Amino acid sequence: MFLPKLFAVAIVAGACLIPAYAQAPAPPYDPSADDETFLLLREAARQDDAAKANAYASRLQNYPIPSYVDYYRLKTRMRVASSDEFRNFLTRYQGLAIADRLRNDWLLELGRARDWANFDQQLPLFVLNDDTQVKCYALMSRVARGEKVADDARALLTNPPGYGDACGALISTLAQSGQFDVNDLLAQLRLAGEFKATGPARRIGALLGVSELHASQAVDLPALAMARGIGATRADHEVYLMAVSRMARTTQKLAVVALEKNAPNLSPQEQAIGWAGIAHAASLTLAPEAYDYWRKSAGAPLTAEQIQWKTRIALRRADWKTVKATIESMPAPLRAQPGWTYWLGRALQAEHGAHEAAVALYQRIADQNSFYGQLALEELGQLISIPPPGPALTPEEMAPMASNPGLRRALKFFSLRLRPEGTREWNWELRKFSERELLAAAEFARMNQILDRMVNTSDRTRTQFDYTQRFPTPHNDILHPTAQQLGLDRAWVYGLIRQESRFIMDARSTVGASGLMQVMPTTGTYVARKIGLGDYVKNKLTDVRTNILLGANYMSMVLGNADGSQTLATAAYNAGPGRMRNWRGKLDEPMEGAIFAESIPYMETRIYVKNVMSNATNYAAMFENKPQSLKARLGKVSPRAQGNDLP
Repeated sequence: MFLPKLFAVAIVAGACLIPAYAQAPAPPYDPSADDETFLLLREAARQDDAAKANAYASRLQNYPIPSYVDYYRLKTRMRVASSDEFRNFLTRYQGLAIADRLRNDWLLELGRARDWANFDQQLPLFVLNDDTQVKCYALMSRVARGEKVADDARALLTNPPGYGDACGALISTLAQSGQFDVNDLLAQLRLAGEFKATGPARRIGALLGVSELHASQAVDLPALAMARGIGATRADHEVYLMAVSRMARTTQKLAVVALEKNAPNLSPQEQAIGWAGIAHAASLTLAPEAYDYWRKSAGAPLTAEQIQWKTRIALRRADWKTVKATIESMPAPLRAQPGWTYWLGRALQAEHGAHEAAVALYQRIADQNSFYGQLALEELGQLISIPPPGPALTPEEMAPMASNPGLRRALKFFSLRLRPEGTREWNWELRKFSERELLAAAEFARMNQILDRMVNTSDRTRTQFDYTQRFPTPHNDILHPTAQQLGLDRAWVYGLIRQESRFIMDARSTVGASGLMQVMPTTGTYVARKIGLGDYVKNKLTDVRTNILLGANYMSMVLGNADGSQTLATAAYNAGPGRMRNWRGKLDEPMEGAIFAESIPYMETRIYVKNVMSNATNYAAMFENKPQSLKARLGKVSPRAQGNDLP
């Protein structure tokens, strides 16, 4: 058994409901010799070094997670392993998360080999079925059986950077079989340009009879492609328009001049496509011309991103008629998203006599404890409050969590700092759990100080709730006095931490942000100098006190720079004060905070601001024990005032 000592002590003492952050800290990371060998095995598998993987695996005969030892050994031999080897592994570890992971890997190999007999046999057994390339191979297999799959392919093929060989081959197969016509290929070409996906652009260009070089230049060197001219064929025109769209991301004026110069040689729809590309680029900078460019794009077939940005620009202009029209023209799955459900309700509400239709839309999402669910609830005349907790968990409900093999494997991986494997094992088990079991698993995570899994697990319940799990307050003895001293709203600080790190103390982003508050090293140095923290060194960023001190002080700085607007300050914390000032500088008059948040150009920051503000509203309801208003917290975002700016 490989449970942490902390949990064993808690169960014996009957303390299964004591919050982990009130217990002793977790023991320091101290892998055994076998653990070190296992980590070397994992790295050998990542490097496809079969010899090293086999040598390390042979030293782990009694390792407590044999399924992963066997998986990493087999993973280096994917291209040469026999079907019997795969089937033996799947039989031996049937029902485990790692078996589903291997089946995913094998399906990719079967697809590459066009072994449709084995592929079709294994696909129904792939439980998660969450791999886009496997889905592309599945459609290719159906085409090989003579089925029509064009509609399914159109719904699937929306993200060219993730196509890989499988989805590229699917597009070729559909074109060769006549299931994709020229319009489908041109739509894919536009998507490739929008996502700056050079490889897909080259492949699709070739299918259209366009030089691969010309197609790739339109994406990577648009000025060169534009200088070549628009060409003679419809496909040539589309490559030129793709270059215009890419150029607009850099130089909007040059793109407009090029499109207007060649307009006489383009059809009305081609001109509209060109304007849509320019309008999209202008929207991403919140340029005032974007609204007029979108009007010139009427008649263009818009991508999902384009139609959403056309809606956002209309929102910023309070053009509710266009908001309504664009949302209603979105594909059904996109239109059904909570955000567009809410904004359609607002657009209907702005129209005289459409109140009942708006209320019906709000009611559809008001039970969702999320940014737009909370806003919908307020439109229905209610504020955000904390639901009462259900009955306390009993020792009988908690005991199965301690003995669950999947959760135990997850704890082992978390102890080894292997968070992807730990998360896979944890989430695999949650698929089978009832609401009470989810709450018990979340409490089990809290007891073992895996707070991100506690939050994620508790978030899944729909009828029973424990908001101390969903919105925990670890390190309050440090954070509360720090926030008080700086005059910060503690609910906002906790709302930001919940989004930044999910309370993983040693969290580190791909760009180097560290700790609970994900402080960048350069930001840490800047803030430490400003507050006179003379003994600060960068390797202290993951120290709890130092991280909270630096992060909270930076929040105070960006809040002051944002004239007290939590909405603006949250955007600045994520994207930087310079970008926040730029976005704010586009305002001519105060704007509703929800509209400002929805139209933030960076998707990461757009999602981040919504989540932080929603989190903060829940925390405030907990701390103050009374209903709260998200709309009031968002407030109105005013045009930029003159004053001292952060770098």
